[in-house]
Amino acid sequence: MNGHDPLERLRSAVAVALGHEPADLVIRGGHIANVFTHEYEQMDIAIHQGKIVGVGLWYEGVESVDATGKILVPGLIDGHIHIESSLLTPAMFAAVVLARGTTTVMADAHEITNSCGLDGLSYMVRESIVLPLDILYSVPSCIPPSPFETCREEIDAEMIANTFRRSLGAYLGEMMNYHGIVDGNPNAWDRVNAAGYRVRTGHAPELGGEDLCAYLLSGCDSDHELDSAEEALEKLGRGMWLMLRYNDLSRDSGDLLGVLQENLSRFARCMVVSNNVSARGLHENGHIDHLIRLMIKKGVPPFVALAMGTLNPARYFRLWDRGAIAPGYNADIAMIDSLENFAVEKVWKRGKQVVSEGRFLSDLEPCLGRLPNATTNYAAPLPEQLAIPAKKGHRIRVIGLREDSNLTDELIMEPKIKDGVLVSDAARDMAYIFVLDKNQGSGRVGCGFVKGFTLRRGALASSVGHDAHNFIVVAADMPSALTAIRTLIENAGGLAVVNGDKVLAFQPLPVGGLMSLDSAQTVAANDHALAEAAQKLGCGLNRPFASLSFLSCSVIPELKITDYGYVNVTKNRLSSLFY
Repeated sequence: MNGHDPLERLRSAVAVALGHEPADLVIRGGHIANVFTHEYEQMDIAIHQGKIVGVGLWYEGVESVDATGKILVPGLIDGHIHIESSLLTPAMFAAVVLARGTTTVMADAHEITNSCGLDGLSYMVRESIVLPLDILYSVPSCIPPSPFETCREEIDAEMIANTFRRSLGAYLGEMMNYHGIVDGNPNAWDRVNAAGYRVRTGHAPELGGEDLCAYLLSGCDSDHELDSAEEALEKLGRGMWLMLRYNDLSRDSGDLLGVLQENLSRFARCMVVSNNVSARGLHENGHIDHLIRLMIKKGVPPFVALAMGTLNPARYFRLWDRGAIAPGYNADIAMIDSLENFAVEKVWKRGKQVVSEGRFLSDLEPCLGRLPNATTNYAAPLPEQLAIPAKKGHRIRVIGLREDSNLTDELIMEPKIKDGVLVSDAARDMAYIFVLDKNQGSGRVGCGFVKGFTLRRGALASSVGHDAHNFIVVAADMPSALTAIRTLIENAGGLAVVNGDKVLAFQPLPVGGLMSLDSAQTVAANDHALAEAAQKLGCGLNRPFASLSFLSCSVIPELKITDYGYVNVTKNRLSSLFY
């Protein structure tokens, strides 16, 4: 027998659990936050070969740690995140979230898969294998997310099944084509069925009634697109798991609590998730620890809030070896001062300490292998390609931005016309918006107008444009728009603030046009610089690039724009600029 033999490992663990042999590590004197009974227990924790083997007061260990006066909680779990949205590589992301007590994340990599194909997903998995953070990736279900967006390569049902066979994914990524599911589209249903017995995550904004019932037949039984308490309660009542998110743009976890607090048992099928959190948000506020603090401040009982970031996501994703501190569970443990304050002091991942005094203990390289290619050969459009001829007597559709929301409105406005073409109108806060196909290099450009950025001059440009991540530009004037587009092309992506022919601020994104090679601290500093530069152009938004990134998302209502033009998401069809 040897230490690698399963039976021998079991016998050794049982001997330690019975107190006959010393544990590898004993954490003594702390108060365990028990997510099963919702109470504190002053017990020691015996850890052996990366597992918790005993909880009690009779254990001896080769090593021991004094946790007197501290709270011991299970490692936190993020049930839904797109790591690419943080603009960090998996390694740089791991460094910042481990220090916040997160030990497992369920990551949907459909951002880089849209931009780089399956080569992008392979990159993410490859980069994550060696990390002291469990990153369990989904196989994206909707590449492209809708027929109205241009991705690098379409991922069909057979490719999804093959990706599972290659062990590149653990569950099915959010099924955003809810129209296809409800309408019985064979392509959509084949993609869902390719997941087999695995967990299937959902995405169904504003869906209710018979349509919701039809959607749930797909087995996609979770949702993070929740716009009202009524919607949340209906979806909960139909058997869905609710993912309450709070990040730079979406803050439903703070808005939906009333209906859940009416009956605390409703929280049993809820989890907190970060979804599209930025490096700045991670660096300045935290990760799941931040959401737990917010829940408690808003009146959620502390143990309920803790369960939403530990046990509940573990149960939904069938991760039976984590989410609690109990025998047989992974030794993923965080030592904190209190549930209410949630200041992380130490973190153990499978029994190995990875954080001390709130700081990650190792130095991680930001990138270990070949970077995925994000762009095709792309020629900058000529000014006349961006010009929109006016139609006499016609009003136009304008995207109405909602601050702190992914949702938009369809506004009908009188156009401003100059020399026979439609032009922006800063006096009425009506800016140009363009989306350019970078993924296949077709030369296709979607042109429209947006209200809400309050730009007086200049332009903002980004290669982060959910979900296909083509180039997206909002501009108060055409010269700035052209400079912004050239800047993205010359750098194969990034985030840019320009004024006329000058680049005022720029964030390089060399990994798939989506991620930086820098640390969270550096990316956060660059985010501040971009926001300050945008403010000098008149932009009144707190997080302008977060808002910009969702204006091309053709699966979140109401009016969005892609390289094909306007998309009415509610009606699931392209829409004319002219009304």
